[in-house]
Order: sequence, then structure tokens, then C-alpha cells
Amino acid sequence: MSPLIQRVSRTTFAAVAIPNYRRYLSGQSLSLAGTWMQMTAQSWLVLKLTHSATMLGLIVALQTLPVLILGPYGGVIADRVDKRRLMIVLQAIMGLQALVLGLLTVSGVVTVWEIGVLAMILGLNNAFENPARQSFMLELVGSDHLRNAVSLNSTMVNVARVIGPGIGGLMIAAVGTGWCFLLNAVSFIAVINSLLRMDRKALSPVTPTPRAKGQLREGLRYVRGEPRLALPLAMAAVVGCLTYEFQVSLPYMAAHGLHVGSAGYGFMTAAMGIGAVVGGLFVATRGRVGSSPLIIAALAFGIAMLLATAAPSLATEILALTLVGGAGVAFMSQTNATLQLRAAPEMRGRVMSLWFVSFQGSTPIGGPIVGAVMAAYGARSGLGIGAVACFAAAVLGVVTLRSLRARAAQTELQATPAVPDEVLTV
Repeated sequence: MSPLIQRVSRTTFAAVAIPNYRRYLSGQSLSLAGTWMQMTAQSWLVLKLTHSATMLGLIVALQTLPVLILGPYGGVIADRVDKRRLMIVLQAIMGLQALVLGLLTVSGVVTVWEIGVLAMILGLNNAFENPARQSFMLELVGSDHLRNAVSLNSTMVNVARVIGPGIGGLMIAAVGTGWCFLLNAVSFIAVINSLLRMDRKALSPVTPTPRAKGQLREGLRYVRGEPRLALPLAMAAVVGCLTYEFQVSLPYMAAHGLHVGSAGYGFMTAAMGIGAVVGGLFVATRGRVGSSPLIIAALAFGIAMLLATAAPSLATEILALTLVGGAGVAFMSQTNATLQLRAAPEMRGRVMSLWFVSFQGSTPIGGPIVGAVMAAYGARSGLGIGAVACFAAAVLGVVTLRSLRARAAQTELQATPAVPDEVLTV
């Protein structure tokens, strides 16, 4: 191996040198493959039972509604408790949810309302688990390796997106959707084991915030008073609401736009994952944090979504979705790392809960909107509205950044001491 390749490899996978992060990465990789498989199977099951994009959007909304309502409070809890222990408990509950859904489906008695109830239970769990998991990353690897760890984590999520839906599509065709849920339930054993086996002495836990009244409002005031946090969160909210509704837009596009069935849907989702892997590794090696890189990522995301909207065949759709995956993971990873590095340690859980709400908590709003738009204007319109949202987020970023720079320049000008008249006449 050449010295250049060795140097790039060390840079790209720097966080993997940390033993606890290696344990975390190995456990999460198996569990997330099962999670993506379940998401694929659940979307296909709802479409099979109802043949309705609107109902699919409503089920996805039920799964994310608790995040919208309770996500910020989940951040408060994350700042108050031991994040690792909280994650162990909540991962176990997620495994039980998958087990129940699998048993109902395999037995042939599952109904849409039962899927909705279990989806809401999963969303309630996610409202508390995700803020803890996101803010735990800095305790796991430290600030020097945070950007790299976040990017590698996003890459891992999307490797799972390649493997999970591909296996899920094949399993749906071979043995049915129920076994996808049961296999996902088993996968949670891996992540729980990785958390239990961590060397707690090597962690850098933040001192838990003492319980007090008004901590949720305190977190909201903190973000509102920090433009460097408020802007990435606002951009994430716009994109998360209407672009990241792939659970709704992709299966409907596969079934009614391209007419390629469950196997084609699996390939489409896997293509996004492949692109995201490449994008995640690029960000891990050369990515930057800050508002300007986010604006560039939002523009690239919008262009890729336009290509996916216009793709005339499965082959061209797969190519376009590969670009969508790369641009999407760049936007998500840079937003995550920017917020974590800029947030005060005692506020990190609350800030990251708002990031999670921006991406997933907005789905109860965006999911039904995208589903209704597709029902009214066709399958391609779901991806098209996502492209518009990306461009809107980029415009918001440009306008806000210019305003902040103009304000800073004006403040600096006002702070400059006036030059005496006699000096000017010399």
C-alpha cells in the first residue's frame, strides 16, 4: 500500500482507532441493517394492505409524531442522565416492538391500525433514544474526532441502507414481510451487547445537568440566541420536512411511477445507500463544518433530487438516487457535526434533539403532504417537492449568512474609533 493511500486511510477512518467507537460501530452496523429492512418491509406492507400513498404517509407520520411532540423533551432527559444506560434500555424496547410486529405479521392477523400503533410506540422510543445517541458521540470520541466519527456513522447507516433494503426486498418476495421484522428484533442484541462491553473509563461523560424547571425553554432560548445554531437547524427543518420523506416517496415511485415492484424498490433504496457510503467517506476525509458548506450541500442535494424526479427508467433512477444518497448524507453529516461542535456541553442533548426533530419530527407534517401531493399530481411530484425544499434551504442559508455578515461588519464599523478632524487635515 502506497504512503498516500495509507495517509488517506488513516484520515478517513481516524475514529476507528478508538476501541469504544469500534465496539459501537460494529453493534450499530448489524442493528441498523435490520432497521432499514424493517422500514422497507413496513412501507411495502402498508401499501399491500391499503394501496394508498396517503395511508402510507399517515403511518410514517404516526411513527414520527412523538418525535415532533416529545423530541425536545428527550433532549432535556439526555442532558440529565447517563446516556449509555438510557440507550441500552431504549434499544431493548425497540427490539420488543419489532418482535411484536413480526409475530402479528407472520400469523396473518396484522391490521393497518396495529401497524399504526406499533409505529407510534417506536416513534415514542426514538424521541428519547436519538438525542441521547447523537449527543453521546462526543463523549465517545472527543472533539478532535467528532466530525470524522459522525461522518463514519452516517456511512455506516447507509451501508445498512444498502444491505437492509436489498435483503428486505428479497425476503419479502421469498418468505413475506413478517420475517423482516423478526430478523430486525434479533439484530438489537448486537447493539445492546456493544454498549454493555464498552470501557467506561475511556469515555468522557458530560456532568449530568441537575433537574430544574424550565430547562426545555432554556434550550430553546439558547438556540434562538445563537444564529450559528439557529441557521443549520432551520435549514435542516426545511429539508427534513419535505425532502427526507423517502419512506413515502420511494415505494410509491417504484410502484406507480416506474412500475418495478418490490425488488425494484429495494434496488432504488440500495442505490441511495451506495451513494451515501461514498458521500460519507468523502465527508469523513475532507468534509468541513459551518454554514457555507451546508449551503453547498443543500444545492447539490436539490440538483440530485431534480435528476431523480425526471429519471425515465429504473436504470437512470438508480444513477440519480446514487447522487441523492451522496448529497443527502453530506448535508446531514455536516449539519450534525456543526451543531455538536458549536453547542455548549450542557446544552448538547437539547440542541441535538432539535436536530432530530428537524429531520424526523417534521415528518408528521411533511409525510402526509408528500403523500397527498403524489396522490394528486403523480408519483414524481413527491421527489420534485423535495428538490424545491433543498433549493429553499440553500436560499435561506445565503440570505441569513449575508445578513449576519452585514450586521457583523456594521458592528465592527461602529466600534472603530472616530479619527479626529485635525488628523484628517494634516
